[in-house]
Amino acid sequence: MNNNDVTKNNKTDITVSTIKSIVGPIPFLGPMLQEMFSVIIPNQRLDRLSKYVAELDKKLSSVEKEQLENQLRNEEFVDLIEESVLQASRALSYERIQYISSVIENSLDKDHISAIENKHLLTILKEINDIEVIWLRFYLVPLLNGDNEFRDKHQNILELIRPTLVSNQEERDKAAIQKSYKEHLTSLGLLERKIDIKVGQSSKLETKGYEITQLGRVLLKQIGFQDEQWLC
Repeated sequence: MNNNDVTKNNKTDITVSTIKSIVGPIPFLGPMLQEMFSVIIPNQRLDRLSKYVAELDKKLSSVEKEQLENQLRNEEFVDLIEESVLQASRALSYERIQYISSVIENSLDKDHISAIENKHLLTILKEINDIEVIWLRFYLVPLLNGDNEFRDKHQNILELIRPTLVSNQEERDKAAIQKSYKEHLTSLGLLERKIDIKVGQSSKLETKGYEITQLGRVLLKQIGFQDEQWLC
């Protein structure tokens, strides 16, 4: 272990000790928070990383050893791996681990997207939660009666909430959150609004719905949604 590693470890120990000393005196939550900072969180991250390494090993098992060794001499690929490890340590679902490992697997196709571009896609993935991934995938198939298996599987998420004048506050809140998912995906360039021009005494633009962008298609492909019929 070099001096830099020792310094980093010392800083980490000091940070953890400081946090534990702050939360310790809290009568009810103190002991639970201390355990979380010293045991639960590190153990959870180790568990996530072990799952990620196992998933990545499975995905890369068919790749030639020489190709992997050559990639590991590429600084951009190493940087991509480092980013994937950081994100995997925070992954809250196995699906998220699969998404991240798929980016690494697909990054080995050098003729398609470079390592630095894949890191950009990982950065975008970090910005969206698992529910937003499902909504993005929903817009991949535009047919009203298409993609039934996927839509049935995620019906609890994809069921549109349309509040009315008699809707209660809970329904209004859920509708607002559901809309915010799509607006967030739009702000990242993964979806775009379908605009309808209303012509009357005063013309106005209204959002008719959303559709997936090419960037959204690329992200879905890199994280493992490989339905070429809709990705082309």
